[in-house]
Amino acid sequence: MVQSILRLPKVIEKTGLSRSSIYLMMSKDEFPKPIFLSESGRSVGWLETRIQDWINERIEASRSKAV
Repeated sequence: MVQSILRLPKVIEKTGLSRSSIYLMMSKDEFPKPIFLSESGRSVGWLETRIQDWINERIEASRSKAV
């Protein structure tokens, strides 16, 4: 299975969150952590499947509160 890696602009686009919101949520363990794409750690990305799972969890949580 081929996994796609999303860079920050695509993660922002898919989630609707700002950069600062993503990093704040990551610091609280409320958002998937990125993977390092370079040895220096300056280049990171997120697995698309992890981001989609997070979105699905948010949808489920939102629906369960509405009931």
